[in-house]
Amino acid sequence: MPRPLDSAAHFSRRTLLRLAPLSLLGLPRAAAAPAARAPAGKAVILLYMTGGPAQQETFDPKPDAPDGTRGEFRPTDTTVPGIRVCEHLPRLAMQAHRYAVIRSTWHGSDTHGVGVHYNLTGLKHAPRSGGEPQVDRRDPPCLGAVVRQLRGDRNGLPAAVQLPRQVGDQNNAYWGGQHAGFLGPKYDPLFLHDETWRPGDPLPGLAPAADVSPDRQTARAGLLDALQADRPAGDADFGRHQQQALDMLRSSAAWGAFRLDAEKPGTVERYGDNRFGRSCLVARRLVEAGVGCVTVPWTFKQSEENFDTHSKHFPKMKDKLLPVVDRAFAALLDDLHDRGLIDTTLVAWTGEFGRTPKVNGGGGRDHWGRVYSTLLAGSGVRGGQVVGKTTADGGLPADDPVHVTDFFATIYHALGYTAADAVVDVSGRPHHVVQGRPVSKLFG
Repeated sequence: MPRPLDSAAHFSRRTLLRLAPLSLLGLPRAAAAPAARAPAGKAVILLYMTGGPAQQETFDPKPDAPDGTRGEFRPTDTTVPGIRVCEHLPRLAMQAHRYAVIRSTWHGSDTHGVGVHYNLTGLKHAPRSGGEPQVDRRDPPCLGAVVRQLRGDRNGLPAAVQLPRQVGDQNNAYWGGQHAGFLGPKYDPLFLHDETWRPGDPLPGLAPAADVSPDRQTARAGLLDALQADRPAGDADFGRHQQQALDMLRSSAAWGAFRLDAEKPGTVERYGDNRFGRSCLVARRLVEAGVGCVTVPWTFKQSEENFDTHSKHFPKMKDKLLPVVDRAFAALLDDLHDRGLIDTTLVAWTGEFGRTPKVNGGGGRDHWGRVYSTLLAGSGVRGGQVVGKTTADGGLPADDPVHVTDFFATIYHALGYTAADAVVDVSGRPHHVVQGRPVSKLFG
């Protein structure tokens, strides 16, 4: 059965279902005056590229950069005159009219853990004594936890889900910013993580045994309730997670949202029959079923297989990384449009930072938090535009710098939240979630 998330816990090979709230720190950055409300989006899908993708080899190509900085790839035209992207993103090039690129996003840290927290919460983590920040209940909450508290669970499903894995690498299993922090475990996203599970297949441990009928399952739940009537107060969190698991067992609609066997033939192939593509398709199904926030991290933790491309950067991007993202991301945008969901669903694309202008001796690019590219689509965002530009070497914002806190203020704006909205921590204290200024030119 699900258990409360422990910040030091390791993940087992069995599917773990965990709900974890986040809280926001009262940071010194002044909150912006409430902006005019955007059309209130109903959901957000956050595509998180673990490792930090290079801006030069994705959405900010620099074909005229000097030797040692210029990459091996060429730019390609898109459906929007004047906007070019990497040649290895051909499907996304054909979707440029549906998304906006922010080429001047920044936060300034070259540390994975700091960048992860910034790009899952929009805010800096609580002070640490040293090392990579891991999950901690002192931290501000992730986007999903904020949505979960402000919006609430619906239709027998939690308001926030993360799949198919946690954000981390082979050295750090679970970087900070992925749960509800000081909001408490009640608002943690539902975590789906099992390396043996293929997204879209039945979830191990979350389906009744074949010989257990719905009536028998209900009777079992009633007996369990009777036996646990005198449960100690300290077991409240465990009981809540247990009840949520039972609720999902009882709800065929909730269970069905995680499965792909009802999809038309060929849909999985459109997205890509791999863990990332299938996760993006499950994300679409979840928001269609009423989930408010779905986070889809890149599916590999090893640096050799994620966007932390310190070596062999160009072959990895060309052969392993960009084709998978291109296919799934473009299919998701197409699918949301075709199903009438794009106006109420925001899609955001980010990673922890960008990569260095200089190509290193191993043919790679290193960490670079001084500028990186992010994308937004749907939920009132006007596609076919670029915000900000970078210097000739792609190393610094040249105009319209957008701090990651402003990037998240823009996400919240698209969901209908402003600086006036607040979440409440476990002690009852309010925390205003919008600490930056939305990029207003993206709307309308």
